[in-house]
Amino acid sequence: PDDMATLIYTSGTTGQPKAVMITHDNMTWTARTALPLIDVKPGESIISYLPLSHIAEQVVSIHGPMVVGATVWFAESMEKLPDNLREVRPHAFLGVPRVWEKIQAKVMAVGAQNTGLKKKISAWARGVGLRGGYADQEGKAKPFGYGLANKLVFSKVKEKLGLDRCRFQITAAAPISKSTLEFFLSLGIPIYEIYGMSECSGPATVSLPGKYKTAKAGFIFPGTELKIAPDGEICMRGRHVFAGYLKNPEATAETIDSEGWLHSGDIGVIDPDGFLRITDRKKDLLITAGGENVAPQVIEGMLKGIPVVSQAVVLGDRMKFLTALVTLDPDRLPTDLATAGSPAKTVAEAAVCPKFNAWLMKEVEAMNGRLARVQTIKKVTILKTDLSVEGGELTPTMKVKR
Repeated sequence: PDDMATLIYTSGTTGQPKAVMITHDNMTWTARTALPLIDVKPGESIISYLPLSHIAEQVVSIHGPMVVGATVWFAESMEKLPDNLREVRPHAFLGVPRVWEKIQAKVMAVGAQNTGLKKKISAWARGVGLRGGYADQEGKAKPFGYGLANKLVFSKVKEKLGLDRCRFQITAAAPISKSTLEFFLSLGIPIYEIYGMSECSGPATVSLPGKYKTAKAGFIFPGTELKIAPDGEICMRGRHVFAGYLKNPEATAETIDSEGWLHSGDIGVIDPDGFLRITDRKKDLLITAGGENVAPQVIEGMLKGIPVVSQAVVLGDRMKFLTALVTLDPDRLPTDLATAGSPAKTVAEAAVCPKFNAWLMKEVEAMNGRLARVQTIKKVTILKTDLSVEGGELTPTMKVKR
């Protein structure tokens, strides 16, 4: 059980990837604990599309299905994932934040074409859906009209996405914005956040139907321990913690302390109900020229709340103020180009169009009103192409390489 089973390389978003030594006990114990929680039954379907060298994909698509006898389908490609989802109609689906954001953008683009009564019904249903989602989290009854909203809107959206059989929609591997979580919640599709890392064989916390909170990373994974260190760092201990980094005793000693606590490098807080909220990664914290510590991921999530913004990276380390690089959603772009009065027709043209840039900056300034002064974005640069794995800006699990 204590022999090494596999090597999982870390994403390397801020440095060189390290080889994480996962033992047979790490993997089998984690899979046996995780899959019954998800409640996937023998013969039910899961779709795999992330690299199999990723820890979440190993738990969800290899070891977990072997424990319960589930059927694993392999997506043809990342591009064909939407089509494959409709074909498979999985009973559980792990979507990294970038996948959920892309689905959201498509649904919003289709919804923007609605007019008249259809538009009013959709807006009413989403309002009921959001209230119903939060009522569900608080153990209260869903509002009047939720059943009708489900029949008229939610069930149709789920069917078109291929999520009509899905009982467990998961997000993991990177931070996801509250606006994306609330968008799906308003359509009767709660997304359950799981937090973890390669070094703890995947999950450290988990969210479940009937036990979840929007924008919280879940409660402690059963059978393990989790604590917040005095400096705010999240630490975990248990049978899921790895055996160390291959041929790197220095890094191992920095990560696992003498009491067996794994130091995550993430900052978080635990609420009175035992739910974890991640505030940022220690490594990602920006320290401005004025010596202020700023968590970029919170601001990036808010930037992505502007419908036309596809991806965002906040910069500001050792700088006098924060700036952002953003990419644009081509499906949403025509609507906002018209609103801005811009003559641009493409993303590349919008990137250099003064009218569109001025309009986008006004949207950013409205967002700045909800932030502390030190967190505000003073300048935005539009990139002409999306961030991608092929371009080297994203890891294979679609995390930004800062």
